[in-house]
Amino acid sequence: MKKTFADYQSPELFSSIRAFGTTSEMWENCLMKYADSPAIVYDGQTHTFSELEADAAILRTALLGAGLKAGDRVSVFAPNSYEFVKAFLAVSTSGMTAAVIPAQLDEMSLFGVTMKFSAKAILYAPVLEGKLNIAKAKGIPCISTDAAAEKGSPINKNVKPEDGCAIMFTGGTTGKSKGALLSNRAVMQGTANGCYGLEVVYGQRYLLAIPLSHVFGLIRNLLTSLYTGSALFICKDNKDLFRDIAMFRPTMLVVVPALAEMALALSRRFGKNMLGEDMKYIICGAAAVAPYLVTEYEKMGIHLCPGYGLTETANLVSGNPDFLAKPDSVGLLYPNQEVKIVDGELWLKGANLMDGYVGDPEENAAAFEDGWFKTGDLVRFDDEGFLYITGRKKELIILDNGENISPAEVEAFFNKIELVQDSQIFEAVDENGKHYLSLEVVPRMTEIAKLGAEKPMEVLMAELVKVNQSLPAYERAQKIVIRETDFVRTPSMKIIRYKLEKN
Repeated sequence: MKKTFADYQSPELFSSIRAFGTTSEMWENCLMKYADSPAIVYDGQTHTFSELEADAAILRTALLGAGLKAGDRVSVFAPNSYEFVKAFLAVSTSGMTAAVIPAQLDEMSLFGVTMKFSAKAILYAPVLEGKLNIAKAKGIPCISTDAAAEKGSPINKNVKPEDGCAIMFTGGTTGKSKGALLSNRAVMQGTANGCYGLEVVYGQRYLLAIPLSHVFGLIRNLLTSLYTGSALFICKDNKDLFRDIAMFRPTMLVVVPALAEMALALSRRFGKNMLGEDMKYIICGAAAVAPYLVTEYEKMGIHLCPGYGLTETANLVSGNPDFLAKPDSVGLLYPNQEVKIVDGELWLKGANLMDGYVGDPEENAAAFEDGWFKTGDLVRFDDEGFLYITGRKKELIILDNGENISPAEVEAFFNKIELVQDSQIFEAVDENGKHYLSLEVVPRMTEIAKLGAEKPMEVLMAELVKVNQSLPAYERAQKIVIRETDFVRTPSMKIIRYKLEKN
């Protein structure tokens, strides 16, 4: 029997979740319900919803005063901060589209993407003003988030669901950096999706430790927090993460698996829950989530929920409300989506789907077919409708005998070993030109330390060999290496996979 999110929430809670048509509509609802509640905590200051609106209204005046109008695109250039939040709200509730630019970009890249996205101005945090020289020299209007005005401008109530809301950077299905255009409808569907499957939703305390320039941070961390009348603590420096947690005592945390691993390792080392006794849920995604994390956090009284999404789908495609029974699944599909599987690949349609890549007609032609978005992810569903990611289509290894190997599917067997934190299987070539499969693993040192064995890595190697021998012959690694360091990773903490190389 197929499961739905309604099976995991009270009828009252489930029925209260709805996707607003636009950011303006959602924000007006927030102000009506939560005006005096804390919305953002940053750099020692707490800003209520009404105070945040007052500051966003001033920026709306600054945008309009610069000659911008509804439908225009504006680059939002700010680090994780209160400045980012009021800037994004000002742009989106003016009926404009926020082109969210990662704060780490240099001034030439900032200018380049602003031009590519046809943005008519840059709304920037003062701390990044030094990167505006080229943009200013080229005549692009640059507006500070500290801009002042005698009077704020009202929320634009004429925004339509199909109007652009945000342009977000993504590697897409090809790895090339692109900008995904998300409508208000898509962003609001993604925002509401963050509420499904949880026993508690409203009035929580969120903590932000991932980039707001990443769709996971913007939609699931910031916008779902605002949508639910929750308070969001923004870490000014992730070096102070655990100090901030102890002070703010969050109930919700949105993180990538690598950060969840680190918090768990520190908790084991210091004999206490480094995430605090109030933590209820960890929403974990943007990379594969090890089932080990689900079970170990549950022992600490924290529900860790794996999920799956893409920038192109406003972040949230599925979430796992039955994480204990199915810890290796990324869950049930969120509402208002259509799905089909073509040659093992997940294809999607839905309210949360992007309009396309900005200025990249060739990429759009490759990504869509008959209106279906081709995710590039290889998947399967079980009888209850739970989704499992088995690999990436572009990462398939085609062996000389014609067999197709999905690295992620093979790695999943090794990752079930509690002594393994992460693994990568790849095709290599020896000095004689012979192709073979090689495996590298990163040990989970907290579990290694528990062994008390004289040669713990030999114990790990024995476990790896045992799993390797259980696989079909064509999937077995001919070489196994235990790494002393982590893999090289992307900014979103995904492993950068090896290209075919010679040993």
